[in-house]
Amino acid sequence: MVTGKSCVLSPLFYSLFTHDCAPPHNSNIVIKYADDTTMVGQISNNKESAYKEEIRSLTAWCAINNLTLTAMKTKELIVDFLRSNSRGHFSVNINGTKVEWVSSFKFLGVYISEDLSWHQDISALVKKAQQRLFLLRSLKKKL
Repeated sequence: MVTGKSCVLSPLFYSLFTHDCAPPHNSNIVIKYADDTTMVGQISNNKESAYKEEIRSLTAWCAINNLTLTAMKTKELIVDFLRSNSRGHFSVNINGTKVEWVSSFKFLGVYISEDLSWHQDISALVKKAQQRLFLLRSLKKKL
């Protein structure tokens, strides 16, 4: 059965299809929403083995289930409260393509940054509110 991206049932079918995609380690979490999958991994004491294995496991699971991981759409964000050299860890590769490291990204409508601050999210909300207020003021003048 094939459904289009705009089909109401697509997220449901994706959830059913990916129900067995689970992390092999307790320190990692796989979050699935609609047709997106997010992996959250914890690296403690600079031991990246569980994180590396999680990436290999997810890549293998996708290959077995005929799903494509798009490395160009995949981002890596590192939250490090110890302020150690976050960029010094191994680089993530998916099918030979290096995953881009970012300092923030939008996840389910909320900006998440490497320092877990709300600055970028609040700025985006203020900008959106200003645009809506401008529209309302323009409409008020015409009434």
